[in-house]
Amino acid sequence: MQTTSPIIVAVDVADERAALNLMDALDPQLCRLKVGKELFTLAGPNIVEQMQNKGFEVFLDLKFHDIPNTVASAIKMAAELGVWMVDLHALGGRKMMCDAKEILAGYSKPPLLIAVTLLTSMSDEMAHEIGLIGNKDEIVTRLANLVADCGLDGVVSSANEAKMIKEIQPNLITVCPGIRLDNSIADDQVRIMKPANAVKEGANYLVIGRPITRAADPREALQYIISTLAI
Repeated sequence: MQTTSPIIVAVDVADERAALNLMDALDPQLCRLKVGKELFTLAGPNIVEQMQNKGFEVFLDLKFHDIPNTVASAIKMAAELGVWMVDLHALGGRKMMCDAKEILAGYSKPPLLIAVTLLTSMSDEMAHEIGLIGNKDEIVTRLANLVADCGLDGVVSSANEAKMIKEIQPNLITVCPGIRLDNSIADDQVRIMKPANAVKEGANYLVIGRPITRAADPREALQYIISTLAI
């Protein structure tokens, strides 16, 4: 049975045993799990399969960004692995995104394909430094429109931009990291928001790591966050 919870727990750990312990502490009826570069590099597809065997739907967050053929092949492998969602970088351009979407056409139940607009760690100054034109809202708007034009399912963006994205592209799923609680530190995130506020702003899914994974009782922390969402 698939969960209706908007919470995706980021299993960003550098220890496979820690990942397994976290799986045991959480409930697939209350959340999905995200596997990023750190854990996937450590444990590979096997950790995804273990999560799925425990009933979790998995967001494979590897943010592919390469030549179109390479990215399309990687997306195909993600589909073969049976993940629920996979992402790439919108900055990879139209052909890269269109080819990735096209390769999923032959699957009866393909993963959701979403694109990162701007990383939540990126400020206006950092975007300008790499040559992007305009402020972050203008950049995200251009990229969100391109993502929709390429037929992808949604975007990864800051919750601060979720409302804006829904206004210009209401059919795009918004997956929002940078979610923090009142007593959480921002760490390396620049554009952050509390869970309930993010949902009100239009976030469909909330990617939450440290406030849950570093809690004394991860299940209790997860249940508390869900209780604050009023959904």
